Amino acid sequence: MKRYLGVDLHRTQLTVCTRLGNGRTYLRQWPMRELKLFAAQLRKDDEIAVEATGNTRLFYDAVVEHVKRVVVVNPSQFKVISQSVKKTDRNDAEMLALYLSKGLLPEVRMKDKQHRSMAHLAQTRDLLVKQRSALKAKINNLLSAEGINLKREALSSNKALERVLALPLTPLMLAEARVLVNQIRSLNQSIAELEGMIEEEGPKLAGHRNLMSIKGIGPVSAAVLLSVIGDIRDFADPGKLAAYLGLVPRVQNSNETERSGRITKQANKLARTCLVQCALIAKRYSSFLGKFYQRIQRRRGGGKANIALARKFLGVIYHTLKNNWVFEDFPNFVLAS
Repeated sequence: MKRYLGVDLHRTQLTVCTRLGNGRTYLRQWPMRELKLFAAQLRKDDEIAVEATGNTRLFYDAVVEHVKRVVVVNPSQFKVISQSVKKTDRNDAEMLALYLSKGLLPEVRMKDKQHRSMAHLAQTRDLLVKQRSALKAKINNLLSAEGINLKREALSSNKALERVLALPLTPLMLAEARVLVNQIRSLNQSIAELEGMIEEEGPKLAGHRNLMSIKGIGPVSAAVLLSVIGDIRDFADPGKLAAYLGLVPRVQNSNETERSGRITKQANKLARTCLVQCALIAKRYSSFLGKFYQRIQRRRGGGKANIALARKFLGVIYHTLKNNWVFEDFPNFVLAS
């Protein structure tokens, strides 16, 4: 008989609800140390649902070869559990098994180890970059209180940081500035190390050479985008990829009224930010993208023009990866022979 398994996963144990085709359910708990034993008793026609958590990949790798299908559920989209008034491991597992049997679960794409590792590197780099920006803002605020206003690029190099420490500050402010500067220097070193790793490993991702041939995409940006996109064959058209990256508007239909709102901003914020930055650079070289941006900007403003440009640029990326294009002259859309 067909079985649907809902799994509530924790670091030390998993609660499993097995739902049969006739609606009967069975519950059992397994310690994580017996994960291999759990996997061994699975059947080839079983289907499993589990929420995306920190150790979901470990669980997924252990069971995926033993069953017909593993559905990794996006918890932010599956409100039945997150907003349940009965929040227990047993109830969560039962809900997963029930909705799995009805085909109603929002599924997360599981990438291979190579793309996953690159995504982790990119996320760590982004975290450190944000920390560095916060420290730079702190220094600017510190100096601004003394009437010293620095330009945006004034903290971008070691020499610039040295000049900050040479400013006429009180002993207490100088001590604070020195601590902040040392933290920024440490972050600069760590970010450079991560970027070196990304640039070294990035070319191993399928499609890296294709994206690098697009003017506006650098080695780090190419690796970041590919780590999120994964296998381009998972997306039937550019619109599907845009929806995956959260670049499509929210649509509300009621009777005869249809309204389109702001973009959904689902999925990976880092990838969207990277895409917008690359698109803004690419429009400097491509008259096609530049004219498109100017047309939207005149009608709807810079903010909407940035998103529209990113969406248009994503279409270029999609077709480049889908068709294995390598550009010899990207501004004129000339492919390498």
